[in-house]
Amino acid sequence: MTTSAPDDIAVNLRIDFSREERLGRGKIMLLSRIIETGSISAAGRSMDMSYRRAWMLVDTMNRMFAIPVVESQRGGKQGGGAVVTAFGEELLARFRKMEAKAREAIGDDLDWLQSHRPQDGADQQGRG
Repeated sequence: MTTSAPDDIAVNLRIDFSREERLGRGKIMLLSRIIETGSISAAGRSMDMSYRRAWMLVDTMNRMFAIPVVESQRGGKQGGGAVVTAFGEELLARFRKMEAKAREAIGDDLDWLQSHRPQDGADQQGRG
């Protein structure tokens, strides 16, 4: 039994909450980049995203939960910045764990799908 997806098949986890709130790969990647950069703006830039879009995603995540996911500090003498809270770090870790569990749970099915994909260089059903 396979425990992970083949390299060229992606499994994307998205959790839909009520009121059309969603938690998925984009928001999780943004959290990770905020940890790396210490900045919502820099995190957004690293994802080719405007500061406004990044800030809106952070705001959405903060409203989705009873505990803040990211706390920001306005610019000033010490400059601005953002920090992913302990809750946000736990959210990130748990989401990644859920992704791994999902990949493991369907690993055999992903292998089956992969086994029915065209081989590199082979034409697809006579087209080529």
